[in-house]
Amino acid sequence: MPVGTRGMRYLKAFYLLIGVALLAAVIAEIDVAEVGVQIGRIGYGFLVILGIYFVAFGIDSVTWQMTIRSVPLNGLWAYRAWVLRMVGEAFNNVIPAASMGGEPVKAMLLKKHYGIGYREGTASLILARTINLIALVIFLVGGFALMIGGGSLPGAYEIVAGVGLLVLGLAVALFFVVQRFGVTSLTGAWIGRWRFGARVKDVLHHIRDMDDRLVHFYTGTRGRFAGALLLAFVNWLLGAVEIYYTLLFLDHPISWADAWIIEAVAQLVRTGTFFIPASIGAQEGAFLLVCGAITGSPTLGVSVSVVRRLREVIWIVWGFALGSILSMKPELVPEGDGDGG
Repeated sequence: MPVGTRGMRYLKAFYLLIGVALLAAVIAEIDVAEVGVQIGRIGYGFLVILGIYFVAFGIDSVTWQMTIRSVPLNGLWAYRAWVLRMVGEAFNNVIPAASMGGEPVKAMLLKKHYGIGYREGTASLILARTINLIALVIFLVGGFALMIGGGSLPGAYEIVAGVGLLVLGLAVALFFVVQRFGVTSLTGAWIGRWRFGARVKDVLHHIRDMDDRLVHFYTGTRGRFAGALLLAFVNWLLGAVEIYYTLLFLDHPISWADAWIIEAVAQLVRTGTFFIPASIGAQEGAFLLVCGAITGSPTLGVSVSVVRRLREVIWIVWGFALGSILSMKPELVPEGDGDGG
């Protein structure tokens, strides 16, 4: 086994151990039996929670569909995007690759079954990820404003959340600027002018092609960009709706503002701990601290986290089941559906 591959495996195992240690620390702080009692109260309300996430996932799939310029915005393609996203996100949740392990799977399935070229498929995935991150920052800003205005969390929590939001916001802004203004190809062209950068010229046309696709989406299809951004924001809002109803079914209703704050903190922590598979332990810790501060019951926060984990498990199993079905279908390349690249 190459040293680099072995090192990556050790690193992934180390990150997993961090998550398990965090989870153990969370479990040590709560009454596990009480968590079981609380979850038992949710009953058929769990179906409502699944329904909310089903709608959110459908909206997220349409957001991705809107970034694939060559496909029409109709129900058939919305369904196709939903199926492929279900499969890809199942891989994203189980592969410790910063929630990116399933992205190549989506691109491969787009090419194999619908003739969407790898370049367009990859561009759409980059665009969808960027749009979701921009919408997330907007959602987090709203949650931070509610946090400051409501005063429901300790000052130390607000400081940490503010610093995290600032770092994430700057990173997302830089990510967007690089795409919008074709910074990658401009940098590559500058390096290519030097002797040591001669090899860059061999791949520069591929970089330019990708940059052109990204820039054209932002400037030439502004309607799709605006629509996708709006849908992505609604998707994040539905996460707060899920929190609201989860706590309602757990017999501890909270305000919509508090639900937004809890979801915002949970998503900020999950984004910041992307290196831990499924943010195991970190997500549970976030719910324990924030729900504990807002509701007065840290155990209730862990119950909310368990409900969300159960929903995630169902989606992962469903995604792999759809992937198995899709793998048995022959390759299908409808005429005019792809760019062939």
